[in-house]
Amino acid sequence: MLVGVPKEIKDNEYRVGLVPASVRELTAKGHGVLVQTGAGLGAGLTNAEYEAAGAKIVASAEEIFANAELVVKVKEPLAAERKLLRRGQILFTYLHLAPDPQQTNDLIESGVSAIAYETVTSPYGGLPLLMPMSEVAGRMAPHVGAHCLEKGNGGRGVLLGGVPGVPAASVVILGGGVAGTNAAFIAAGIGADVVVVDRSPEALRRIAAQFGNRVRTLYSTRDAVEAACRDADLVIGTVLVPGAAAPKLVTSETVRTMKSGSVIVDVAIDQGGCAETSRPTTHSHPTYVVDDVVHYCVTNMPGAVARTSTFALNNMTMPFVVALADSGLRVALGEDEHLRNGLNVHEGRVTHRAVAGALKLRYTAPQEVLRI
Repeated sequence: MLVGVPKEIKDNEYRVGLVPASVRELTAKGHGVLVQTGAGLGAGLTNAEYEAAGAKIVASAEEIFANAELVVKVKEPLAAERKLLRRGQILFTYLHLAPDPQQTNDLIESGVSAIAYETVTSPYGGLPLLMPMSEVAGRMAPHVGAHCLEKGNGGRGVLLGGVPGVPAASVVILGGGVAGTNAAFIAAGIGADVVVVDRSPEALRRIAAQFGNRVRTLYSTRDAVEAACRDADLVIGTVLVPGAAAPKLVTSETVRTMKSGSVIVDVAIDQGGCAETSRPTTHSHPTYVVDDVVHYCVTNMPGAVARTSTFALNNMTMPFVVALADSGLRVALGEDEHLRNGLNVHEGRVTHRAVAGALKLRYTAPQEVLRI
């Protein structure tokens, strides 16, 4: 199979779909790999390294999309890229379709088979291709929150860990999953006063067992979320419903009651955000203010640490890329129900139930469209 790796064009997105070691695994199996020139430079990976691994360097994204049978990316295809997609082609990347009807419609019209990293599942019940970026974004969130809390950036002028004689900042983390746990790890390590809010008793027990009295836990109710946000200096939103739009846990009214200069870092923004006041931002313009509350809602947070993120992501995606290249779409998805759960759109039909429900579109089971 001919695999293509275009250069990412989303604002300040420096990650790349495949690293040279992954290319070598594919070429050793007889597959061809096209890499757009400079695709890996943001992660410190040169054209020469890709060529040494067996890739062919091409000049443009147009050449990638015109020839590759399998396109491996990091972020969702933007409008200019979606025009290049074609029927019979496989697209393997993060998609986050639930809050993005335009992208969904374009993928439907293209006829492409689009597999979303974030909905591929695991035999153990997790989301293995979302996990590494959730880890990165979770660990980044307290750092970017601390930066936003600085007075010069619109914040309250509060140091996250405090100093002797002065209280540490109050950090509220909504969601005790992978991103939330990693956010708690960093925030508690800095010395902040941390509380994790979740409605899963199992998640709360796990957090309590992992962190002991360094992190408090709180069962999620409307009253609990409102009260916690009112007292917080920094709110980190990490809630996730796989494939679906994130629930709006922080209402506009709650934001109006928050402290002047407090900060919301909405890690859930890829799925629409968990605050009613959240809207997507970019690394170029990462924040805005609503009711004196600073909002950081960058949709590709891990792109800021592109080398770490690229290698962490490749570690997880590589077996699936190889399976698709070796066996083709129908066989690979027929043999692996967890990879099949990643199929969001196939030849004009929506094949993920949560995506279809979020966008009020007709759902067709993957088994039906693939005839397996």
